Amino acid sequence: MGLSIVIPVYNEGKNLEELLKRINKSFKKNNFEVIIVDDDSNDGSKDKLKNLKKKFKKLKFYIRKKKPRDLSKSCTVGFSKAKFKNILVMDGDLQHKPEEIKRLYKKFENSKSDFVVGIRNLLEKKNEGLGLVRLTTSIILIYIVNITLGFKTKDPMSGFFIFKKKIYTQNKKNLFNKGYKILLDLIYSSKNYDVTDISINFKSRREGFSKMSLKIILLLFMIILQKFIKKTFNSF
Repeated sequence: MGLSIVIPVYNEGKNLEELLKRINKSFKKNNFEVIIVDDDSNDGSKDKLKNLKKKFKKLKFYIRKKKPRDLSKSCTVGFSKAKFKNILVMDGDLQHKPEEIKRLYKKFENSKSDFVVGIRNLLEKKNEGLGLVRLTTSIILIYIVNITLGFKTKDPMSGFFIFKKKIYTQNKKNLFNKGYKILLDLIYSSKNYDVTDISINFKSRREGFSKMSLKIILLLFMIILQKFIKKTFNSF
């Protein structure tokens, strides 16, 4: 038993050391590894990771040089390298609090679910990490997902979740595997998965910049469309 913590990053060099320190401090009594997949950053992250590897023995890192840059593809690189049967995905920008990993993991062990999703309570003011445009976009997209694909979680756009590695290995050939919302891709790869939600406090970014763009939103619509078409044809 153990947990592989997969963190896709791009130009998050300023956040990496604090992120690893906080993970190690809050989760050190557990059996885990940290897998950072860097999407060929140009901010010196590679050298930073080499130095951090000397300090954090549980750290493994990979540089994904294939273009275009893509968070989902970085995640799946991490999934394929994970040595434990349970995987946690989180962002590398400190908007997901490392101190909450233990809480998600405990819920995952106790619930026996296929997924435990750290959901942002998007209508509550305490989620200061989302600006108005991003907040509105997230709410609209979640509504579209729930209408077209069926409700599975209050936040299918979350980037902070735990799941069973076998879900990836069983479905990797059928994943859309593009874009920035790998959870959406995974949980709708089958209609049978059990998903448990747990509320998190989504924090403001401290360093770096958001990757949200029109291209990412269009890719999200493509994922939703692909899943909807498969759902429709499988129902016949």
